[in-house]
Amino acid sequence: MLDFIKSYLTNSNIEAISCLSLDECEFKRPYLLDRCGISHGSVIIFAVPYLAKEAQNKKNVSAYAVGRDYHLFFKQLFEKLLSDLKTKFPNNRFAAFSDHSPIDEIQAAAKAGLGVIGKNHLLITEKYSSYVFLGEIITDADLPSDADKINYCIGCGKCLEACPVKTDINHCLSALTQKKGELSKDEKAIIAKSSCVWGCDICQEICPYTKSAIEKNTIFSNIEFFNQKLMPYITSEKIRALPDDEFDERAYSWRGRNTVLRNLLISEGKENGEMQ
Repeated sequence: MLDFIKSYLTNSNIEAISCLSLDECEFKRPYLLDRCGISHGSVIIFAVPYLAKEAQNKKNVSAYAVGRDYHLFFKQLFEKLLSDLKTKFPNNRFAAFSDHSPIDEIQAAAKAGLGVIGKNHLLITEKYSSYVFLGEIITDADLPSDADKINYCIGCGKCLEACPVKTDINHCLSALTQKKGELSKDEKAIIAKSSCVWGCDICQEICPYTKSAIEKNTIFSNIEFFNQKLMPYITSEKIRALPDDEFDERAYSWRGRNTVLRNLLISEGKENGEMQ
């Protein structure tokens, strides 16, 4: 089973794959597993590189949002993989998750040896730095575990020093750009000063692991999905004109068009402009 899953993922240009016992994971949303009827078993966790080389010259959204919403990628990946697994292993149960997961994905990925945990609370891999999405297949089958101790980054502190908000992970620039409603004067000033209207990559860009991955030329994704329909630089005019079906494909669509427009108008010096 493990070989089958690894082969499937490798054929999808996903190479960073590891396995843990479910008991070795920290649970965040155990009810998700209850719904699947899985109470014990294994987690096959993997890191998906997303950084598009062509989108690095000029952008004002975080690198993860340059292409289409990564949830669409995982939906396509999991639909086929789960179908094949259920056919090939009919006596086992399977469930797939990314982002909204029953387990602490970063903790599990680090424990499985996929990378180290940075001071910015991101998983940092050797090949792709922190430019990865995490996904996992959870099954009631008992598979060999790769569990080891959790390792942390070198602790240089450059990510914290470079943070434009300098508070904590819940109040970073990325969280600020996703905040709904009216912003305070100070919050608007932070967005206006920033070159990013959605998310933030500063702590990733300054990271020595990122610089090393760039020098080794391993950091960019070979996955076709993340190199198509790129929109690295957006404007209020472009977002207003974007058809609903195309807007819904973007990672920032979950917060609604008005939140993105608010940030753009602030960045463009038109913060009192009409967002409707």
